[in-house]
Amino acid sequence: MAVLIGTASWTDKTLIACGRFYPKDCKSAEQRLRFYASQFPMVEVDSSYYAMPAPATAQLWAERTPSAFVMNVKAFRLFTGHPTSPQVLHRDIQQLLAPNDKRNLYYKDTPPEIRDELWRRFAEALLPLKASGKLGLVHFQFPPWLQCNRAGHAHVEHCVERMKGHTLSVEFRHHSWFGAHTASTLAFERELGVVHTVVDAPQGFDNSVPAVWETTHPGHALVRLHGHNAETWDVKGASAASDRFNYDYPLDELVQVGEGAKRLAAIVPHTHVVFNNNMEDQGQRNARSLMEVMGILPPA
Repeated sequence: MAVLIGTASWTDKTLIACGRFYPKDCKSAEQRLRFYASQFPMVEVDSSYYAMPAPATAQLWAERTPSAFVMNVKAFRLFTGHPTSPQVLHRDIQQLLAPNDKRNLYYKDTPPEIRDELWRRFAEALLPLKASGKLGLVHFQFPPWLQCNRAGHAHVEHCVERMKGHTLSVEFRHHSWFGAHTASTLAFERELGVVHTVVDAPQGFDNSVPAVWETTHPGHALVRLHGHNAETWDVKGASAASDRFNYDYPLDELVQVGEGAKRLAAIVPHTHVVFNNNMEDQGQRNARSLMEVMGILPPA
């Protein structure tokens, strides 16, 4: 049974500011990553969602972590269909874009030749991790407006096609993919060869999905934990760190997560559990507690 437990990001501002996770003398980017990797066997890179990662940065990640360390990488937001400021694109790409009045760029409005180049650069940025054997899953978290219909299926298929040679995990954020369509969604994921994401999140919203404890890939399973803060889940403008994912998992819920992870690990060789409740050190504390519950020792 191989269950790797970690958090989404290791550099959130509130995590660093709270001063409870990193030692006081741990101040540089290198020191923080090395310390994090001494505590957990995997991490999810979230900065790649907000801006395209650079190969040189990925090379440093590979050099600063142990040989068995695993890094899942979140797909760039333009690819998943989220609004993207042109300012986060490479300077030469910005210059190729036609001027317009819109503050944000969407994938469907991006010229095909620029799309091609962005996909190429994203794959190039992953090469150092892939070459070192540390690249885990490339995680595609789709927006709530990507629904279970012809257009939604087509875009997911398109992303899988563009990322050939990588192991993709898929997370949906609209309820239409499940309920009456759960079986067909799982069949769709199996057909594409992607990893189904077990999502733990508040229920009862259009942009929330149930936790479906199933596997769709022969090698990997993924659990992402967003907490149960229903009061802030659907609040417009709520910041990820301080509001939406502000949730401290109690022990009884961690025990349930551990039981579910064990069931997945009995089916596939690699199960990843990622805590995305990123208010201060909540995710790190909960990840440590889950490791204790499951009898998993830290890497060090």
